[in-house]
Amino acid sequence: MAERAQYAELARQLSAIGAVKRDMGRILPPECPGGSAAVLTLLGRHGDMRMSKLAELLAVDMSVTSRHVAHVAERGWIERSPDPADKRSRILRLTDAGMAQLDELSRRSTELLAERLADWPDDDVLRLIQLMTRLRESFGDCRSAPRLAHSAPAAEPPAEPVADRTTRTPA
Repeated sequence: MAERAQYAELARQLSAIGAVKRDMGRILPPECPGGSAAVLTLLGRHGDMRMSKLAELLAVDMSVTSRHVAHVAERGWIERSPDPADKRSRILRLTDAGMAQLDELSRRSTELLAERLADWPDDDVLRLIQLMTRLRESFGDCRSAPRLAHSAPAAEPPAEPVADRTTRTPA
């Protein structure tokens, strides 16, 4: 197990990731702020869903989710249709224009990372992906109860191609 000082340094480095996230946020088109990009990303990753599920995935209040959904709907990036199982609910679905916007967000993010990490060896980029994936898995979906301090570490899953594990998260 790592020394306490190592965990303290890791906490400092994770806090500094905010600068990376802010820089990535600067590449978003003015008409697509971070909340809208997150809506598009989640619909692209998980497919059609109710607004309640989207709010859960965003880990924000329904009122915040409603504002984000209204923003992307006004731009024609999603459509809201009645839920056949519950007519009071709406199913959110990406439109072709929404897919095009999501592709543009992905392109911008990929270009920024390629530019900033151009001097990194491919093996270092791959290792960073693996470690960040593992870190995220250790934290789960962040919506559940905290893990017990003395729980056994999860077995590392078998290696799979990087393309199968990565996500298109622009922000």
